[in-house]
Amino acid sequence: MELIVDTGRVFTWINKDTLASIGIKPRRIRQFRTIDGRMVMRSVGLITIKYEDYEGDIEVVFGESGDAEVLGVTALETLGLEVDQVSGKLKYVGRLAL
Repeated sequence: MELIVDTGRVFTWINKDTLASIGIKPRRIRQFRTIDGRMVMRSVGLITIKYEDYEGDIEVVFGESGDAEVLGVTALETLGLEVDQVSGKLKYVGRLAL
């Protein structure tokens, strides 16, 4: 699937129906603050993501209708990727032990 890469978002958000269709189950509910300051409750679960030769397990938010589907910075760091500011493409930089 294709996702918008959003380095301003911590979590990866994918529509709940898409996640259910590939067998991802919610594990708990978390509260999130939206950009306009509202608090929303969303289910979260674990998913294995792969981009080219890089693979990792991340927590994913079960998006509702109207929520943007994005690949967040936690997923990028798990995969050892960052956005190349010149090309706009993802590049491997390794995993940071911070």
